[in-house]
Amino acid sequence: MGVVVVAAAIRFSSHPPPLPLPLPLRLSLPSSSSTLFSVPLRSRPILRSVSMASSSSASASVGAETSYESGMKLSCFDIVGENDLLIVGPGVLGRMVAEKWQQEHPGCNVYGQTMSTEHHNELTALGIIPSLRQSTMAKKVPYVIFCAPPSRTEDYPGDVRFAASNWSGEGSFLFTSSTAVYDCNDNGFCDEDSPVVPIGRSPRADVLLKAEKVVLEVGGCVLRLAGLYKEDRGAHTYWLQKGTVDMRPDHILNLIHYEDAASLSVAIMQKKLRGRIFLGCDNHPLSSFSSF
Repeated sequence: MGVVVVAAAIRFSSHPPPLPLPLPLRLSLPSSSSTLFSVPLRSRPILRSVSMASSSSASASVGAETSYESGMKLSCFDIVGENDLLIVGPGVLGRMVAEKWQQEHPGCNVYGQTMSTEHHNELTALGIIPSLRQSTMAKKVPYVIFCAPPSRTEDYPGDVRFAASNWSGEGSFLFTSSTAVYDCNDNGFCDEDSPVVPIGRSPRADVLLKAEKVVLEVGGCVLRLAGLYKEDRGAHTYWLQKGTVDMRPDHILNLIHYEDAASLSVAIMQKKLRGRIFLGCDNHPLSSFSSF
């Protein structure tokens, strides 16, 4: 299993800069490969991402029958394009990934699997073909990204394994995990080589690590993301709503903007890597005090 550096380290500092952070994010491969690419981080106004070169999509649709019953076969598209993408959990991050993927691959099919039909009309309006989680694709797709949280399922690793069953083995399978799996809690440095939380200590970390294991076993990649945020979503909005924060002012936060996480996800998938672990953060930690 290879480990790949996205940000050189999650660095803890008592004097970090304020948000937002218009800083370069560099992703490098192990020494066995000379391939190197960068994903620019967001500032306001939002900057345009530098994208990897890609081939055109050969997507085509046949038929129009879609099943919304869990476990049923999704059969509205019988011909799979070389850039077709399945997003399991098309929430905030997943929808941004869909938008960027469609920009990179015009004409491709983007599928989105959800826990309920509540937001299916919204997804359709965004050009995403919706179905319920656990729906089997009529044809396996070359690209799959799993970005659903573990909070709404009793068998998260099993859900990840089922999503992998819809992957053709071509392209890329990417699982968005969390830096919460790292055993770093002393305000020191934590990088991609840092140890993870031992199984049994943290139920949250256990679930994520077991899901990661499933992904790596099938040849997929794992992207461990720092705290996601945007203007109206993230730790800062939680604290503002709470009013009083019971936390040390020098408590360190490691963050990455949703837009950057989406750009990074797309860049990783386009590399078609196998069995790699990535760490995604902006490499500029800040204290809880400075985030207000």
